[in-house]
Amino acid sequence: MMLQLNPSVPLDTPKGRGEAIIVIDYSPEFDLMWTVIIDKTCEVWTFKNSDVRGVPNSTLGRNPLTTVPKLEGVKS
Repeated sequence: MMLQLNPSVPLDTPKGRGEAIIVIDYSPEFDLMWTVIIDKTCEVWTFKNSDVRGVPNSTLGRNPLTTVPKLEGVKS
């Protein structure tokens, strides 16, 4: 299955930050594949799901600068 993303999804990739425009799902046996336009170079690349990350978005609570809360009962 191939899905055109509208709106596009901002992602961090091994080639830099970009906008995902298509996601491809071959089957449960394979990673999702993200087709991304890289912001700096305008190149189009396809990356495995394990190679991309969502970008920080403090409105949605995705802030990499926030520390992970300590679990109760776990000694450090």
